[in-house]
Amino acid sequence: MFCDIDTLRLIELKFYHYLMTDPFFAPKGVAIIGASQDAHKLGHGVLRNLIQYRYKGGIYPVNRKAYEILDKPCYSSVSEVPDPVDLAIIVVPARAVAGSLQECGERGIGHVVIVTGGFSETGEEGKELENELMEIANSYGIKIIGPNCIGTIDTHTPVNTTFVVGMPEPGEIGFISHSGAMVAAIIDWASGSGIGFSRIVSLGNQIDVNETDMIRSIAEDPNTKVITGYIEGVADGLKFMEQARITAREKPFLMLKGGKGESGAKAVASHTGALAGSSEAFKTAFKHCGIQEAETIEEMFEWARAMAWQPLPKGNRVAVLTNAGGPAILAVDALEKQGLHIASLSEDTRSFLKKRLPKAASINNPVDVLAGSGPGTYTLALEALLSDDNVDSVVVIQAPQDWFLPVSLAEVVGEVAWSHDKTVITSIMGKASVGDALKILQKRRIPNVAFPERSASVLSAMIERRNWLKSVERESGSALKVNADEADQAVEESDWKKLLELYGVNFPEEFMAKTIDEAVDYSNKIEGGVAIKLVSDDISHKSDIGGVVLGVETDEEVRAAWTKIESAVKAYDGSMKGVIVQEMVTNTPEVITGFVRDDQFGPMVLFGSGGTDVELYKDVEMGIAPLSETAASELMKRTRIHKKLTGWRQFPESDIKSVIGVLQALGQIAIDYPQIKELEINPLSVLPKTEGSRALDVRGSLK
Repeated sequence: MFCDIDTLRLIELKFYHYLMTDPFFAPKGVAIIGASQDAHKLGHGVLRNLIQYRYKGGIYPVNRKAYEILDKPCYSSVSEVPDPVDLAIIVVPARAVAGSLQECGERGIGHVVIVTGGFSETGEEGKELENELMEIANSYGIKIIGPNCIGTIDTHTPVNTTFVVGMPEPGEIGFISHSGAMVAAIIDWASGSGIGFSRIVSLGNQIDVNETDMIRSIAEDPNTKVITGYIEGVADGLKFMEQARITAREKPFLMLKGGKGESGAKAVASHTGALAGSSEAFKTAFKHCGIQEAETIEEMFEWARAMAWQPLPKGNRVAVLTNAGGPAILAVDALEKQGLHIASLSEDTRSFLKKRLPKAASINNPVDVLAGSGPGTYTLALEALLSDDNVDSVVVIQAPQDWFLPVSLAEVVGEVAWSHDKTVITSIMGKASVGDALKILQKRRIPNVAFPERSASVLSAMIERRNWLKSVERESGSALKVNADEADQAVEESDWKKLLELYGVNFPEEFMAKTIDEAVDYSNKIEGGVAIKLVSDDISHKSDIGGVVLGVETDEEVRAAWTKIESAVKAYDGSMKGVIVQEMVTNTPEVITGFVRDDQFGPMVLFGSGGTDVELYKDVEMGIAPLSETAASELMKRTRIHKKLTGWRQFPESDIKSVIGVLQALGQIAIDYPQIKELEINPLSVLPKTEGSRALDVRGSLK
């Protein structure tokens, strides 16, 4: 039996992290260096949590001045701590951390959480202290989380190395955070929220163990069904994507990204670079890896709970079951806004409901059983909807009423949903009266949203997850075969047109004219009207200064166009090498394509609405190079211009297959020639179906 490379890589990663990170979540013994008798100090909080939340391994407080703390005998030095001990929590002043870490190395403790702050977050002096810590860690082979972090939690071990009061309920959700404050808030919020966690980790300054390491560790945890995280950046973009993509194939992976402002965007000359700011790079990397990006913490955990508890919908057809019209309307509006379909119920289902629901009830979707109906009516209706082949998921809504307890509805929904392999989301509305009902739903693994319109976000995320998994299964692609010597020469000479032609990109017929007479002669070699375009080394946006004249037909018009462009260049105080006399391609959709090399995630291929208004509309999406045919197609579908390409108003159906080929060519060039910083086609004119496409203007730059 042989394994493919990806499988071997996965086995290797799992084995590495079984050895390297398990003691952070399942230690055999924990030393608390800096344990304190003062209940207000962090060292006391760490010790308290290990004891209070039933950690079963050895607990060893280290404090030279104390005999015992919380009935645990103290040790004056970590060297005196007995076996077994494989994890140390350091909570001493910053200047004393290096000495404590040295003692851990000498004692043979291979995993350390440094809670102490006062390092690189405070400036250059703190950074030097961190460098000292890493020198010690490397010499002893110690793995470090922190410094300036809260610590780790595993609710199933159980172990809680944080100093924060509280412990989440055991559950299926893992959480990774760059922010310690976010972890503290989540621990407090999780109490009574109905959301259980498997593992939680605060990463702090990440001098050693980073978010990618923790993704691996938490993904390998059998108790974790969904991985969530709050990140502000990544240590190594390519390694992050490699691991995230492996992980997302196995488990849902949800993220909240902090720092989406424009300050991260780089100012570059081309449209492609200008549109590829840091937030766009993360968005693109997330989509490539199968990471689903939430807008809020609450949204992320609503998605996580549903994916941990419910099967993914097999399609996007949703039925709504309610006892009140208004909440159902809100749900339907939200579902349709998310692109979900309100299921058309089968005739058998409608006939069944008509015989059993009150006469005034609605047997169409949404199904309204009316305010006077009780749990029994909900049971019949829900069973019918889940049995309908036209329904992929059901949203059950109950508006507050006073003739039966919400607990009764929760019980019947849980019972009926359990017997079907379809997604069920409830919205038992209210707060004061629904606590017991929510506990029952939690036990039955039925996610509840406080207001019905929020069910749309949850179902949309679940369907997005299903679609990504299917797209990964369909992915295939082969590298384009080109004449390497000719391509190398084109790159060396920055002859972008020649390079793109070698990779199969088509251009209109054109000639380079260095004089006005040459421009006239060349225009007569091209049938029909021509475009006259400035050639300049120092003017990027030629059309902005009048450097492009379209629809030129006669010799006189060619001369007039040359004169106009020449005057525009002089007014701009630029240089003119000549003009391109180009075959006119008119009345076709124009798109922008290209790639830009991101510092963290590598080359990214861009596609969107093109032409002169590209930066105005900003209808662009990006994908990680290289692109399979499936990935290129999905990239195009995320834009508004895609609808025009499928046939819109005066435009016939365009040659989408040709554009997919251009996107794949750009992605392959980006991989083959890492010295190319940016390459852009704008516009790419897309001809009718089977007629191909034409690159009308191209520009690029080397690193």
